[in-house]
Amino acid sequence: MSLAVLYSRALSGMEAPLVTVETHIANGLPSFTIVGLPDTEVRESKDRVRSALQNSHFKIPAQRITVNLAPADLPKESGRFDLPIALGILAATGQIPKEELDQYEWAGELALTGELRPIRGALAMTYHAAQSGRRFVLPEQNALEAALVKKATIYAAKSLLQICAHLTKQERLPVFQSNLPEDIDDEKKDYPDFEDVKGQGHAKRALEIAAAGKHSILMVGPPGTGKSMLAARFPGIFPPMTEDEALESAAIQSLSQGSFNISEWKRRPFRAPHHTASGIALVGGGSYPRPGEISLALHGILFLDELPEFDRKVLEVLREPLESGKITISRAARQAEFPAHFQLVSAMNPCPCGYLGHPSGKCHCTPDQITRYRGRISGPLLDRIDMQIEVPAVPQQELMKQQTTSEKSSTIRLRVEKAYQLQLDRQGKTNSRLGVKEIDQFCALDSASENLLKQAISRLNLSARAYHRILKVARTIADLAGIEKINNQHIAEAIQYRRLDRK
Repeated sequence: MSLAVLYSRALSGMEAPLVTVETHIANGLPSFTIVGLPDTEVRESKDRVRSALQNSHFKIPAQRITVNLAPADLPKESGRFDLPIALGILAATGQIPKEELDQYEWAGELALTGELRPIRGALAMTYHAAQSGRRFVLPEQNALEAALVKKATIYAAKSLLQICAHLTKQERLPVFQSNLPEDIDDEKKDYPDFEDVKGQGHAKRALEIAAAGKHSILMVGPPGTGKSMLAARFPGIFPPMTEDEALESAAIQSLSQGSFNISEWKRRPFRAPHHTASGIALVGGGSYPRPGEISLALHGILFLDELPEFDRKVLEVLREPLESGKITISRAARQAEFPAHFQLVSAMNPCPCGYLGHPSGKCHCTPDQITRYRGRISGPLLDRIDMQIEVPAVPQQELMKQQTTSEKSSTIRLRVEKAYQLQLDRQGKTNSRLGVKEIDQFCALDSASENLLKQAISRLNLSARAYHRILKVARTIADLAGIEKINNQHIAEAIQYRRLDRK
């Protein structure tokens, strides 16, 4: 009778809770049992492990094998537990030494040949393994992604045999060293440039303010005025991602896609789901909850084109994450929380046909049709969008100019970075995330500005939320100008960005 204990990780939202893999070999009729709330993929691992051990020329004891995945109340899924289960059997039967096993954490799916296959969520698991102080052994295909966690000690293996040679000290695995350059900068990412957009100076100014303070924005205009073009260039004027932001964003991608594309490191996510997307596609879900578009846009942009064409119930799921910066997915058996600090950029036509206010005069929509069309977006959701701007048709003479006088994204970005850093130095967060008390502290108004805002509230019948969002946008406008106190010019401009509040 013998017992071996190894460590691995499960996945629960962004967390990777520790799982203790206990393998017990006892006398009795030959059997192989896995307990500890295993999913189908985990229960099937006994067949993969048996074949991998046989094909790697190890002995499988003709005894009773019991594997316990603790804690018992934590659901276990995927094939990542194949490797620690196989090593547990080898250690319990004395085919490999037990001495070093508690210094490592293990994860990897086994092929029937004993080769290791990549796993999902390697980045989140590596991060938590590094926090525990243990070394992490995982498949070679996941090593580059896992190496993004700077403090982690990683061993990349191709097969079960290679790991056993390491544990028996026949041939030690080297600590994996990433060849990723240390000076990767978001500035070197190839974003489309604002220089390509002709005209639309008002919209570019609004997007600059939105980027500086991380404000959500809605663009309203006829087809072909450049709304999608402007949105695609929006990431290019953002400040660079910090190490923590990049790691968190990469971890979300890893959880969703199974791995993270290293070429996307420190690149702001830009997610643009189609308007037929369901609520689950936006929020995330599944019996083992996975992130949706809201979380995949973490520290980046969620672009919703043709906003009124989305199902109204789908749009309503945006309300909570826009306020709280997180999304909680509840299922009967479990609950998972994912971060949702994204920047909403949306676009819509002014009417059902799209040509309201167009110089061509094509629009024949009735006022009732326009009201019903705009009514597809609820008032509470519109209230949560900081800026609502008009993107009119570009004049023909402007469109036909061979040379453009538009600013480059790099020029706009310098101003955005300066204002962004000003906010962090003053309050430790962007203006869009200021609380009520912080708004009172950092967005104080003089008497002229206060009177102007009172008139706007009265005439436009603004809600308390809209009032606070005007103040936050005004604070960002002042920061871009390098002015310490908000004045009436800043308030006046901020009010102009509440287009849909006007009667």
